[in-house]
Amino acid sequence: MARYNKIFLGPVEKNKPQVREAIAAAALKPGRFVVDSSGEFALAGADTAGKVWLVQDNYLALEGVDDDWAADDTAIGIELEDGHLYAARIANGVNVTAKGAGLKLAANGTLAVATPGTDRIVAFAEEVFNNNTGSEQLIRIRVAGVPGPQGPQGEQGEPG
Repeated sequence: MARYNKIFLGPVEKNKPQVREAIAAAALKPGRFVVDSSGEFALAGADTAGKVWLVQDNYLALEGVDDDWAADDTAIGIELEDGHLYAARIANGVNVTAKGAGLKLAANGTLAVATPGTDRIVAFAEEVFNNNTGSEQLIRIRVAGVPGPQGPQGEQGEPG
């Protein structure tokens, strides 16, 4: 069972996230990162340098975060926005030791802990989690470039 039951985690006082629909080039699990590959969503990889979207759970079909979008179906990708929290997948064996740790893209659209100054940081962890579960898990994240609770904004990362 997933640790979270939604991919978009809020805040609830803002409008629902902006999304984009595209054909899934392969089966897509909600919480993985994808790229536009000739008008279709393909899984992002460790060497991805362009824009990424986060695969949304298929709420239209009342499916959960562990239900894949089938290849050749129309999938929904979330536009990543400042000030929003998301649940994204980290691979088995990834140990996030500190809230605010930088995360990079890894294989199959998942995240791994980044090496500062070396890796492209795409998100920051909003929780500590050691994924020794034997499978991918969802972790709460904030997209890169967004100040955390100790940043120049207010206590919760909102304008103070």
